[in-house]
Amino acid sequence: MKAIKTYSQKPTEVDRQWYVVDAKDVVLGRLSTVVANYLVGKHKPTYTPHTDGGDHVIVINASKIRTTGNKLTAKSYYRHTGYPGGIKSRTLAEQMAKDPREVIISSIRGMLPDNKLRNGRLARLKVFSGEEHTHEAQQPRSLEVNGEIEEKARS
Repeated sequence: MKAIKTYSQKPTEVDRQWYVVDAKDVVLGRLSTVVANYLVGKHKPTYTPHTDGGDHVIVINASKIRTTGNKLTAKSYYRHTGYPGGIKSRTLAEQMAKDPREVIISSIRGMLPDNKLRNGRLARLKVFSGEEHTHEAQQPRSLEVNGEIEEKARS
């Protein structure tokens, strides 16, 4: 009988791709789960939990995302100034008006595992409010997020 060996990816063997996701009319949670899976590298057959084998993801049209229910008024974002009584809060609608990129980054950050690899994974996430992005030189592939993930070669 032949023994089956378990494969464990090493950091030097990681092959990173670039993907671009159009967030126009995509539900925030669905977008975040797909992007988080690509940042972690779970879509690859060489996925190893303790190695950062994920890809680069570019999100465009961040200002045009959709939400379900009454999240625009009910969901709150909190921050603290560091002084006593210094807690500040904003609704999702106020945060979208101020900086829609932070809404997507915060949502994806919450879906990534809370370990030492999280900051490196978030560094590979690029979010833009409009249609244009500055990473055309990397020739990113297109990802469609509509219930199913369909990978398309960008032409």
